[in-house]
Order: sequence, then C-alpha cells, then structure tokens
Amino acid sequence: MSGSQGDQPRFDAQSLVEFADALLRAASVDAPIARDVAEVLVEGDLLGHDTHGLALLAGYLAELDKGTMTRSGAPHVLAERSAVATWDGQRLPGPWLVREAIDWALPRAREHGCASVAIRRSHHIACLAAYLEPVARQGMLILLSSSDPNAASVAPFGGTQPVFTPNPIAIGFPTSGDPVMIDVSASITTNGMSARLHAAGQRGEHPWWMDAQGQVTNDPSVIFAKPPGTILPVGGLDAGHKGYGLALMIEALTGGLAGHGRADPAEGWGATVHLQIYDTAAFAGSQQFSRQTDWIAAACHDNPPREADRPVRLPGERGLARKREQLGSGVQLHPAIMPALHDWAGKLAVALPCAVAHRG
Repeated sequence: MSGSQGDQPRFDAQSLVEFADALLRAASVDAPIARDVAEVLVEGDLLGHDTHGLALLAGYLAELDKGTMTRSGAPHVLAERSAVATWDGQRLPGPWLVREAIDWALPRAREHGCASVAIRRSHHIACLAAYLEPVARQGMLILLSSSDPNAASVAPFGGTQPVFTPNPIAIGFPTSGDPVMIDVSASITTNGMSARLHAAGQRGEHPWWMDAQGQVTNDPSVIFAKPPGTILPVGGLDAGHKGYGLALMIEALTGGLAGHGRADPAEGWGATVHLQIYDTAAFAGSQQFSRQTDWIAAACHDNPPREADRPVRLPGERGLARKREQLGSGVQLHPAIMPALHDWAGKLAVALPCAVAHRG
C-alpha cells in the first residue's frame, strides 16, 4: 500500500464506513448518498488505492462546506433511450451518481445486451476500481471512465502546457475465479499521488513529471509552479503518444458523449463520466466468455517470470487479496488520512473510530 508504514494503526472496515457516513450526514448530506460515498471511499482503501479512498473525504467535506458539492437531489435526465441515458449530475457526489448509473444500466444490459450512461457535472467519483467487483461477479463486463473538465495537469504528447486530467479508465470482467479488475490512467501517475508527494516534500521514484520548459523531473512540485508543469502521459517521452491517444479516447467517451466538458466554463472540482455494462451471456454466452478469460488468466499466471520471486499477476489480484486481508485484520490507512479528518470530526461532532489490534 503506497505510503503506508507497518506500524500504522488499523481500523475495522465497517467502523470506517460508519465514521465517513456520520461525517457526511453531519454535513447535511442525504443519508442514502452519504452511505454510498462512505462505502465507495472505504472500498478504495480496502483495495489499496489509498490516494483515492478516505484520503478524499476531507476534500469532499470542504467542498460541501463551500457549497460546491450538492447535498441532496437527483440527476436531471437530459436524454434517454431503451439502453442509453445522459444525465446532468447537478454536482452531486460522484460515488452516489455512479452507483445510481450502475443500478440503471444493469437491468437494461440484461435485457438489451449492453447499456450506457454518460454523466455531465458530476462531482469527483473517487476510485474507479471500487465499482468493478460487484458488477463483474454478476457475470457482467463493466467499463468506466472519467475526466475532470475543470482542471488540467497533463499535456498532449509533444506539448508542454496541460490540457487533460489523468483521465482514468477501468474495466472489470469475470473469470471462473476472481474477476480481473483494471484501473489505469492515461498519465503515468495521478493528481492525488502528485499532491501527496508534494505536500510531504518528497520526490517520485521516476521522472514522471515535466516542467513548463519541457524538462523531465522526478519532482512533483513542478505541476504546482507558475507556470505549471505537467504529468507525463503513459509512455513518457519515448512512447507518450499512447497515453495521449488514450486521453483523447476518454475525452470522447466522457465529454463528447455527455455534451459537456473542456469547451464549457469551469465549475470547480468534478467529473464527466461514461459507464457501460455488457451482459456476457448476450454475446457468445457467459460460459464461452469464461472459457476465453480463464485461458488468458492461466497463460498469464503460468508465464515464466522475469524475476523468480515476482510471479505474473492479473490486474486486481493484489487488490482483492489485500481487501480480504484487511477485512480480517483491519484497514491500514495512509498516515496522512486520519490527521486530515481530525478537525472535521471535531467541527461536526463525530467520534473518531478506534483502532483495532492487528489480527494478522
């Protein structure tokens, strides 16, 4: 888990959900919305995505305090056909909106084979991997992507000025065992990791950033400079056209299909979202799907590793193993997370969760 130390306290996962839920409800977020947000954030930490779990909660509470995140209501339906919808998220919390979109799309995917939702004006949607497992375990394939049209930290390949956000894309699909869960970005690293390293005065392990003059560096502070530098696209200086192409694809899926994005006035931290769910049974059949994915999974696992003590894993495998371990032994949060929530707990009169004895 990035940034975590072995001696950090652990917390019962359900107590963390209750804590986050209580903070959000104390901030006057509608109860069903608060619960979904709390569960999605803790799921991010369970899977090890500790820049996109409870690390986001203090920022969400600040947005609620400023009135730039909506506390209640419903998305406005802009367009709808049998298996396609476009929503205006009204700047409601993104985790709740994505879960609502999944609930809308699942039965329609079962009926029509696939279903899609595009969402404009969502608030931030947290960790994309946190949505994948429940859908994939139902024999469905889920594709989720997001961009933030209100910010820019990634330059197009060959350029030096930021145009895109990291533009994550995630896919989850079933096998006969655990699902495969892929959560990647069009950039080498994320805004969240860049901000964490910058706040700690630390450098990255590799030159993932570029200053405004086009010089690569392992110092994330360049993206906070004036003029700002950028995060490099996937592929870096050698093959960054690949990350650039991926970023453009995600812009088309999100801003293009939602009809709202970087061509519109900025409203603050948020997201434009595209969700698509496929029923594997509607194509060649779920058994044939699993026959293919099981073969690929076995071929990857059986592949001779470059380093003998580091066998090939499938995407999501380590995260699901970590989730199982942390559900049994307690969640080990990044050391910066609880201190960032102490003041909010005091302000909103919510008791802090108690650490648990390590049960490993």
